[in-house]
Amino acid sequence: MDGWNEDKLQALEAAHPEGLNVQQIVDLFTNLGERLTEATFRKYVQLGLLPRSHRVGMKGKHRGSQGLYPTTVVRQIDQLRRLMSSGFTIDEIQREFLFVRGDIGALEKQLARVLAGLEKAREERGREGATDELSARELAEAKSLAAELVKKLVGVERRLSMRARMARAAV
Repeated sequence: MDGWNEDKLQALEAAHPEGLNVQQIVDLFTNLGERLTEATFRKYVQLGLLPRSHRVGMKGKHRGSQGLYPTTVVRQIDQLRRLMSSGFTIDEIQREFLFVRGDIGALEKQLARVLAGLEKAREERGREGATDELSARELAEAKSLAAELVKKLVGVERRLSMRARMARAAV
């Protein structure tokens, strides 16, 4: 394989919507011939460059839980490595770049879950004979606003990160 590209990243994110554990993430990079240790990964999390995991119960009796990270961390690690290979230090990256794209992705997924729940409830009420065209219009408007919000946040994050890159290039 030859590194990460947008198609590979999107396919990975679609294949693992629930997230990945640390070992899976390390294995993904190792399989591409890129060195990433669990210790390095955890250091990035401690420094706030990657999001913290969320605990998910494992299937089966008394199996405990595991920490899953959003699949977007692969994209973030790739971006971190590109910045470091361009000469940025960890301190500069922490200071100058916003690593909120993963948070924006998580917000987008959460909004989708909320909107799907509302849509399901509206449909159930409709089957019971309690149709409400106003709630249908408001839900459609909420979906549009959610998409617009996510798009705006991505744009703001890109512009702020680009300004930091341009300021660095001017030095």
